[in-house]
Amino acid sequence: MKTPKTVPEVKLSWEISADEITAILAGSHSNPFAVLGVHQAGDAFVARCFIPGAEEVTAMTLDGGVIGELKQLHADGFFAGPVSVTKLLPVRYRARRGDAEWAVTDPYSFGPVLGPMDDYFAREGSHLRLFDKMGAHLIKHDGAQGIHFAVWAPNAQRVSVVGDFNNWDGRRHVMRFRADSGIWEIFAPDVPIGVAYKFEIRGQDGVLLPLKADPFARRSELRPKTASITAAELEQEWEDEAHLKHWRETDKRRQPISIYEVHAASWQRRQDGTMLSWDELASSLIPYCADMGFTHIEFLPITEHPYDPSWGYQTTGLYAPTARFGEPEGFARFVNGCHKVGIGVILDWVPAHFPTDEHGLGWFDGTALYEHEDPRKGFHPDWSTAIYNFGRTEVVSYLVNNALYWAEKFHLDGLRVDAVASMLYLDYSRKHGEWIPNEYGGNENLEAVRFLQDLNIRIYGKNSNVMTIAEESTSWPKVSQPVHEGGLGFGFKWNMGFMHDTLSYMSRDPIYRGHHHNELTFGLLYAYSENFVLPLSHDEVVHGKGSLIAKMPGDDWQKFANLRAYYAYMWGYPGKKLLFMGQEFAQWSEWSEEKALDWNLLQYRMHEGMRRLVRDLNFTYRSKPALHERDCEGEGFEWLVADDHQNSVFAWLRKAPGQKPVAVITNFTPVYRENYSIRLPSAGRWREILNTDADIYGGSGKGNGGRVQAVDAGGNITCSITLPPLATIMLEPEN
Repeated sequence: MKTPKTVPEVKLSWEISADEITAILAGSHSNPFAVLGVHQAGDAFVARCFIPGAEEVTAMTLDGGVIGELKQLHADGFFAGPVSVTKLLPVRYRARRGDAEWAVTDPYSFGPVLGPMDDYFAREGSHLRLFDKMGAHLIKHDGAQGIHFAVWAPNAQRVSVVGDFNNWDGRRHVMRFRADSGIWEIFAPDVPIGVAYKFEIRGQDGVLLPLKADPFARRSELRPKTASITAAELEQEWEDEAHLKHWRETDKRRQPISIYEVHAASWQRRQDGTMLSWDELASSLIPYCADMGFTHIEFLPITEHPYDPSWGYQTTGLYAPTARFGEPEGFARFVNGCHKVGIGVILDWVPAHFPTDEHGLGWFDGTALYEHEDPRKGFHPDWSTAIYNFGRTEVVSYLVNNALYWAEKFHLDGLRVDAVASMLYLDYSRKHGEWIPNEYGGNENLEAVRFLQDLNIRIYGKNSNVMTIAEESTSWPKVSQPVHEGGLGFGFKWNMGFMHDTLSYMSRDPIYRGHHHNELTFGLLYAYSENFVLPLSHDEVVHGKGSLIAKMPGDDWQKFANLRAYYAYMWGYPGKKLLFMGQEFAQWSEWSEEKALDWNLLQYRMHEGMRRLVRDLNFTYRSKPALHERDCEGEGFEWLVADDHQNSVFAWLRKAPGQKPVAVITNFTPVYRENYSIRLPSAGRWREILNTDADIYGGSGKGNGGRVQAVDAGGNITCSITLPPLATIMLEPEN
């Protein structure tokens, strides 16, 4: 131990009042940084500290040099005394009680970490690196290592960070208030990674709120626990430059995109019923999707959420991959593994609303901070959730930064933005008098529109490899058009009309389908008004809707035949593809988040046949440019048969410049039709590249023997083909 230097006499009684000591001990002092730590007192310096349980305290420099013995001014642990230093500097205390001795590095002897430009950009809403500044970050500051905590709570009277490192005592780490931005911060030396913490907030009225999880937490406890966890910066050796380069440099509208929608907790499970880790998922899900030919995996929300049956759509931790599957690094490894085999990863993202769990964002600082105070704008009646206040720059910045965070830190390929329709309309699911019109008297949520436009400008401006997809079910114009052309700026939009109309048609007995022919032809009237994704999503196989195979009419053979024909119809239809897990092998039961898919069904011929068909559809779609290069442009589609409602036959041509066309013909009746005449664009032999009635798929094996002949009869090129029952075939010219 170093010998202490001579300490000058400093009169302490006038240095701090009894009221201030009382306020420090009660945790109610508005600015403890003005009291605790090292302060100049005339020509000398004094140190003050609050160490509960201590009877004696020695002040030291960070390297262990003794600079003074402090006097106990209050038995609850308040100490003060002169220290032999020549400038303000961080200090460490050696505290003693009986035979016990421990070291405490004084958080109040450190200066701020954030700067005035952070305040300026945060307040303006233009800070695009908030995820590196807010929350909890392991840093080295003024010679010490610890965690820097920062949280936005502009209306709070006091904010403390509490956790395992300070016995959850809100008096120990009261934070510094930055009035220009409303942010509270503190550097907590010696706090390691991997410890639980929350924020203790005293509202304007002086009342303590329920402990709040960190809105910017990058890791959280496993439910039912709700604390945030200090985490190191994400480290991942990325091996995906070729993958990212491909998507940066290509027009995504002209690429094959076939998405496998997955609920990570129930795709597969361990034998004991527990959830797989990200590494376990990677070892089975990635090879499966690669073999099946899917280009992307889209996860239902994997951000932290308290309630399993919400499927992640009521998230309390937008920045934290849920602890259900392990640490965040596991998710990064999963994404990297996908990219190495050319599979993209899309995250289902929920910026529309958040749950009202007391540890979450609701009334965060005792006021409606992230949400609107008026329930006519701030409460969602369908989901009993709070609606983000898109008119507040800090809230918009919080959400935009979150999107950028996932793209940058985890190399995500896309965000599917949930519930866009609920964001766009002020009267969404509300009756007359239950909503507030906009400034022009309309029902459009202009603040949400500006948020979505800003989101897409930022995302595409910084991460051109990423695509955004809107789940939007109304006729709002230009959802997937650029912002500078008056659009919302999304890359794609879910085609909810296609899903609704085609499933309505398919659920009918074939004998009645002729009367509803327009349910399938109508979609082509708007098929190119947006860049569409055709979704057969989780929403169609829950809440009593049954599985897709269960929706099909007829006996078991007809159900499978109907579904096979429908899938091929969809894969031949203009638009990108999305299929929810389990439907690729025609799971009978409705999806449940509580258990794994019924993988045992693959031992049966019809289910394995369905899986093989979806696999072949994916690879056919990917390998035939005519089927994907003009998915979003009208020049890529031409009707061949649009009005044969009597036979429920549909046929069209898919085209792309310089590529062989593909003819898609569907017979949606169980009638076997021979010598069906159809017009084709060129004479000669056409090859049957896919037939859903093939025996390998579980069909009856009827077809055209692999080829048909198109004949030019005086400029009218026709072909006589065989249409298998309840089947779709695809033809391609041999030359």
